[in-house]
Amino acid sequence: MRPIILIPARLAATRLPDKPLLDIAGVPMIVQVLRRALEADVAPVFVATDTRAIAAAVEAAGGAAVMTRPDHASGSDRIFEALEALDPDGRFDAVINIQGDLPTVAPETIRATVRPLADAEVAIGTPVALIVREAEKTAPSVVKMVGTPLGGGRHRALYFTRATAPWGEGPLYHHIGLYAWRRSALARFVGLPPSHLERREKLEQLRALEAGLRIDAMEVAEVPLGVDTPEDLERARVLLAARPR
Repeated sequence: MRPIILIPARLAATRLPDKPLLDIAGVPMIVQVLRRALEADVAPVFVATDTRAIAAAVEAAGGAAVMTRPDHASGSDRIFEALEALDPDGRFDAVINIQGDLPTVAPETIRATVRPLADAEVAIGTPVALIVREAEKTAPSVVKMVGTPLGGGRHRALYFTRATAPWGEGPLYHHIGLYAWRRSALARFVGLPPSHLERREKLEQLRALEAGLRIDAMEVAEVPLGVDTPEDLERARVLLAARPR
């Protein structure tokens, strides 16, 4: 396939104001995410933003940014606008969406996200990790993937939930919010209204499942740190300060 990586970023976070521009190991957080995406070495990388300061930080670090409208309801809508602006002729047929607040995401996790698209029946690829901490099995903040194992660490996703599921003995999987979209699937998705289960669980990926789009998940070895609070920010600073320069 011919993928492109798009990283949506904006300054709207209330718990951590100006989040993408906060310093982590000497550079803005959005630059750390950009570096992880480039390290994956699977596709050209662009940051999609509605904020000129974010674009300037990315460009100062040697990256590429594309400006988008400020009124998007989700990152999926933002990356679709960016994709259409960057590639109106449809050269890229897959889009890897990396959240702009995952500065520690492993390049291998990004590479794993796109692997399910090698199967022509799969519309969306995404990563999951085995839940090992008991507290996370019942935490609503930890989204669980319910799926059918296909072998080789791959699962066909049947549902995503904040509840503890499935019931009974066996592994539980933590869903990680990265997505590799077929371009046609993304175009269809952004044209759909929010679905019943999406609104109830507050999980955007359920809109895709309710619309019949197949999602396959790949097991990975990590759950990347999502930076949402000052405590998360300090942890990210410690983790990335220890990386070789």
